[in-house]
Amino acid sequence: MQRTIILSVFLGFLVLTSCTRNEKQVNLFMGSSGDHGQVTPGATVPFGMISVCPDSDPGQHGGYDFAVPTISGISINRISGVGCSGTGGNIRIKPALPNETLSIVKGTEKAVPGYYETKLDNGVKCALTATHNMAVERYTFPWNAEKVFYIDFASSFESRNVSCSYNVTDANTIEGYVISPTACARGSYKLWFEFKTNHPFEVKNAGEENALIVFNDKVKTVEIRVTVSPIDQETARNEARLEEKSSFKKIKRSAKLQWREKLNKIEIEGGDDDLRTIYYTSLYRIYLSPMNVTSSEGHYLGTDGVVYKASDFTYYSSWSMWDAFRTKFPLLVILEDEVMSDIARSILELYRTGKKDWATPFESSPTVRTEHSQVMLLDAYKKGVENIDFTIAYNTMKEEAENLPTKTPDQRLETAYDLWALGEIADILGYTMDANDFSRRADSIFETTWKNEFMHITPQFEAMKGSGLYQGTRWQFRWAAPPYLNKMIEWVGMDTLEQQLTYFFENDLFNQGNEPDIHTPYIFNLLGSPEKSQKTIRDFLTRDMVHRYGGNAEYPEPFYGRAFRNHVEGYLPEMDEDDGTMSAWFIFGAMGFYPLLVGSDTYELTSPLFDRITIRANESTFTIRTENRKSIDQVVKTVLLNGETIEGTQITHEKIREGGELIFCY
Repeated sequence: MQRTIILSVFLGFLVLTSCTRNEKQVNLFMGSSGDHGQVTPGATVPFGMISVCPDSDPGQHGGYDFAVPTISGISINRISGVGCSGTGGNIRIKPALPNETLSIVKGTEKAVPGYYETKLDNGVKCALTATHNMAVERYTFPWNAEKVFYIDFASSFESRNVSCSYNVTDANTIEGYVISPTACARGSYKLWFEFKTNHPFEVKNAGEENALIVFNDKVKTVEIRVTVSPIDQETARNEARLEEKSSFKKIKRSAKLQWREKLNKIEIEGGDDDLRTIYYTSLYRIYLSPMNVTSSEGHYLGTDGVVYKASDFTYYSSWSMWDAFRTKFPLLVILEDEVMSDIARSILELYRTGKKDWATPFESSPTVRTEHSQVMLLDAYKKGVENIDFTIAYNTMKEEAENLPTKTPDQRLETAYDLWALGEIADILGYTMDANDFSRRADSIFETTWKNEFMHITPQFEAMKGSGLYQGTRWQFRWAAPPYLNKMIEWVGMDTLEQQLTYFFENDLFNQGNEPDIHTPYIFNLLGSPEKSQKTIRDFLTRDMVHRYGGNAEYPEPFYGRAFRNHVEGYLPEMDEDDGTMSAWFIFGAMGFYPLLVGSDTYELTSPLFDRITIRANESTFTIRTENRKSIDQVVKTVLLNGETIEGTQITHEKIREGGELIFCY
């Protein structure tokens, strides 16, 4: 039996190592320069708590800025592409004296999934890798350099409400904790850590929040391992022991293979090198969160501060739901239905132990916000994700529904969407009276708001700054409640609404840089103009376009260029990548289908960028290919699913899940 297991593992290893290496097509520096995505090249693993990376000085929201070589040190965690001041940046290590200016030697950086390396201007070479809860940092010094490290145990991208404590337990070990704010300081998380070195050190200077440690002059390479746990010190210590016999090389290789397995779920053929790189970089970024914060013994910290046993699931934390419910989680439903089952259970437990719109005082990791979680849960359920027990959270969902925001028109549209989803959930549970009540409230809020605020277009619809709406114009929020597109058609008329949507795009009123209207190109399908959906999406994916709006306001001058580029300035100015949201938007657009109504089991069909796309996930293979296409500008004439013509412009999730072949004929 043991020989059979060993042989199976070996054969699995051969398959894994001989297959396509899509990780080589990822550009981790894309979008890492200035305010063009707010992403970083940190070393991490899929759904890992650790993303270890240099922090630029001054830095961007994720700490790192390709355009700024000066660094304050190397910290262990961050969230990709989010706003405010970011969140994370903990336990920063600087291989230099505290007042010494330190910079990356540009041209020496290398970053691939699971690994980062660079040389610093003091001659130190840095190599970084990670497990899901351990940063592994290797520093190689010049022979005549002082082997010194300045450690900031209270480092944090968001400086409010930070505290820490540490204790040197032996000549190789420091233990302690850091309490750090979540994004926009709306909550906090506490990480217990074990800081372990491969050589003994001497503490030269110990402050309340920092320490200076020195190694023997004969030491050339120092390896530091920082293991974290949100549960307690003993758990952090035990997690570190699990990897104490694993070499740097082994951990680095494990990270690479984990990424290879994820990135090989989709194979693409056709397209140019830049498009392929953007595609696989985008696929990489949807796996950066949420974070697996469950201990190896199956425990997790609830948002009520109590430690629980996760007996039959893995608990995840770190949410940017206001953004990611629209694209990233629907994409994970396709690629990772078992993981999505655990993610859904984690959100249900979040409701049970205490959920706030942003964050609580007892988070397990850096996080942002959780609005629209009920829509994400409904979407996963409708698409067949298993073990979603709404009864765990239903009473808390009902309480939340009584306090949904309604002060501004955009809030009222979003609340209508949430109440619509809750009505659907109540109906699933058989609570007919609740279902009717939530549906009635949602319908009433939407009708009153849309007719009074969005139906009759005025010149003020184009204003973003000072519009009274959150990060959008009235034009952009006009379309922000997909469950009610049929009502918009009924009240305005299909032809008129199509003309208005055409005007919206022809006059550059669409904002690719933020989420409220990113679904709008697909609305043309519902208005009888699928060719306009195809053209609009293709243009924003691949061509220079006029962009009038940034993340928070109109640009001083319109920006002309591509929204997605294989470049360090990879996204529009002020366009946050938003924790995988924009990456998933690109992936869906490139594959030729999109979840216009999150919370349903259907996708809108458009036109794929690539000649052939193969999705291998959830024990099935679904192939998308083109036929008779000589240019990506051609309009789709017919779509075939397993040889049968699809009537209309939609496909259900079940058909994708079952596997088969989708052919776009031109």
